[in-house]
Amino acid sequence: MNEWVADNKERVTPKSKLGEAITYWHNQKHKLVTYLADGRINIDNNRAERAVKPFVIGRKNWLFSNATNGARASAILNSIIETAKANGLLVDNYLQTCLDELANKPDSLTHLLPWNFKQG
Repeated sequence: MNEWVADNKERVTPKSKLGEAITYWHNQKHKLVTYLADGRINIDNNRAERAVKPFVIGRKNWLFSNATNGARASAILNSIIETAKANGLLVDNYLQTCLDELANKPDSLTHLLPWNFKQG
């Protein structure tokens, strides 16, 4: 593919659709080659976009929040919630289990990490 692009870059009008595609390939080649080489990489960032959407919509609601500790706590809680969602957990059950476990002061919390959590 790269050879074809290099051979035809000068022959194709840059403003044509094919020329735009060749320019895009040329400018993004390192990213596209990485994507093609590793099948685990997502072609889009839709999951991340969906995760931040509630915060973008609500940002005007939080404009007047002047408590740093409250803002930090909200950020931590929202991060936990979104990570639980990304790992396919039932968020309410997960949060309740975490709070119950924290109240019992366990020696280790690694079993509560969303990617280690066994939902029962």
